[in-house]
Amino acid sequence: MSMLITMPSVAQSVITHPWQGKKVAYFGDSITDPNNKASNKKYWSFLKEWLGITPLVYGVSGRQWTDIPRQTAQLKKEHGNDFDAILIFMGTNDYNHAVPLGQWFDEQMESVEYGHEYVKRMENRLRRRPAMDTQTYRGRINIAIDSLKRAFPAKQIVLLTPIHRAGFYAGDKNWQCTEEYQNRCGLYLDSYVDATKEAGNIWAVPVIDLNALCGLYPMSDEHAQYFNQADTDRLHPNDLGHERMARTLMYQLLTLPCNF
Repeated sequence: MSMLITMPSVAQSVITHPWQGKKVAYFGDSITDPNNKASNKKYWSFLKEWLGITPLVYGVSGRQWTDIPRQTAQLKKEHGNDFDAILIFMGTNDYNHAVPLGQWFDEQMESVEYGHEYVKRMENRLRRRPAMDTQTYRGRINIAIDSLKRAFPAKQIVLLTPIHRAGFYAGDKNWQCTEEYQNRCGLYLDSYVDATKEAGNIWAVPVIDLNALCGLYPMSDEHAQYFNQADTDRLHPNDLGHERMARTLMYQLLTLPCNF
């Protein structure tokens, strides 16, 4: 269905959703992966149905931010620049694997020319550059978005924060506790959500805070209805959960241009 919004005014006007009929790449992990069996329809499936978006889906179960450069290269190889925008929904597996947050920048003293109210001269000042560290969460985001900005400088890139997560119990070798617990490096999921939001200002990319806005809260038994299995999987949303995320995205994306 097309999304047309009627604006109240003396002369009635209709706004077409800016993402209507566009071609959008989706990067991410199992929640985005079309092969994940927790749901029959993913959030991008609903956006296709409601807005006519053509989805180019590259999410793979279990992947972390380190996989975004690979997904970027695959998109470039398969579609070149023949698409409109990229949504990145990543981070919950970095939390689960206890990836340290790290820092956004490395700093060092350098000499730089400067002139203001006197003759230009050399001064020593601290200079910062993005920390490109594959072993930290912030470093991984830096590497990923740097590669995206270079590969697709004219494309819209939107980050989605990780959503809340409760238990996922697939077996002794994949037993993931709820977000009530710190991970093995002593951090709660909130820290990864906050870092994702920080990346928006660091790299000049919009961030949609799904963690806050979509309303999914698997810690509550009443919200188990939105997830795969109440007893064993409150990590992966089911169709109802994906629909709720998609509705949030549909209205949040209304505030953003899809292309420039």
